Amino acid sequence: MTDLTDRPASAPPRDARAWLRILARYRDPTMTRSLFELAVTLIPLIALWAIAWMGLSVSAWLALALALFNGAFLVRIFIIQHDCGHGSFLPNRTVQDWIGRSLGVLTLTPYAVWKRTHSIHHAHHGDLDQRGIGDVLTLTIAEYRARSAFGRLIYRLYRHPLVLFLLGPSYLFLVQNRLPIGLMASGWRYWASAMGTNAMIGIAVALIVWFGGVLPLLVIFLPTLIVAATIGVWLFYVQHQFEETHWSRGEVWQLHHAALEGSSHYVLPQPLCWLSGNIGIHHVHHLYSRIPFYRLPEVLRDHKELAEAQRLTIAESIATVRLHLWDEAEGRLVSFAEARVRPEAIS
Repeated sequence: MTDLTDRPASAPPRDARAWLRILARYRDPTMTRSLFELAVTLIPLIALWAIAWMGLSVSAWLALALALFNGAFLVRIFIIQHDCGHGSFLPNRTVQDWIGRSLGVLTLTPYAVWKRTHSIHHAHHGDLDQRGIGDVLTLTIAEYRARSAFGRLIYRLYRHPLVLFLLGPSYLFLVQNRLPIGLMASGWRYWASAMGTNAMIGIAVALIVWFGGVLPLLVIFLPTLIVAATIGVWLFYVQHQFEETHWSRGEVWQLHHAALEGSSHYVLPQPLCWLSGNIGIHHVHHLYSRIPFYRLPEVLRDHKELAEAQRLTIAESIATVRLHLWDEAEGRLVSFAEARVRPEAIS
């Protein structure tokens, strides 16, 4: 660990673990600010839903356009649910958990299941020996080469943009989230979370159909969800799937280093930062997940070293789609084409 006494007072430490004491100053949420953030997200979401429903009498296309835009507010709802899961949204954990459970009905995400799988993601991110829950499947070059031709084809299909960002998000939120995937044998509470959320979603869908028929479901409910799911999966992808991210084996893997070096700082315009709940400041979030999302910009304001670290622009993020395999020798993500020219080339 870097010795803080050997550095000028104005220069923060570069060692990942040394940041923890500094970032602890930002961890406390403010009740009024948190409830304000919930209100300015939930009220527009409901209002746009209502306006879109009324807009059906004018034009289904108008309702659809409003629903697509409303997907951005649903993303922000998910970020608030995400903060509840980290215990960073409210001082009162009981109230916080019930808010998280309630928002899970809107996001189609069972709260207890997601909270547990996401904590596994945080605890093991970047560890090549602990993959499989809460992450985007990433194979090493050697693992890919060891697969059968069919296994390689399946992985290629999985990593295809059409699957990752169009089909995958809808499958994840509409289908996979209906069961406690990854925790099927981990106890009743995860089943209760999934089935309870499913029951509330079922009631909501039944009410929509009862009062408006199938059209609101097809033109408002599903488009809002699909847009939010697609944006959410894209954000999750670019937060970890960039060329110089961090993966290592268990014997050398270190939690805080992997958190800082394996998470990007996704540089977005301010309106998109707001709508995405500042989740682009992901390297700070992974390093200290108890910081409320609305306080993450304070960290960058006060610590220029973190503001400049792991920066990923929108243009650079689009280029990450061509990265598919982890090159253990070079310590970076590479494309299938780059992996093919390595020694012992892929057949």
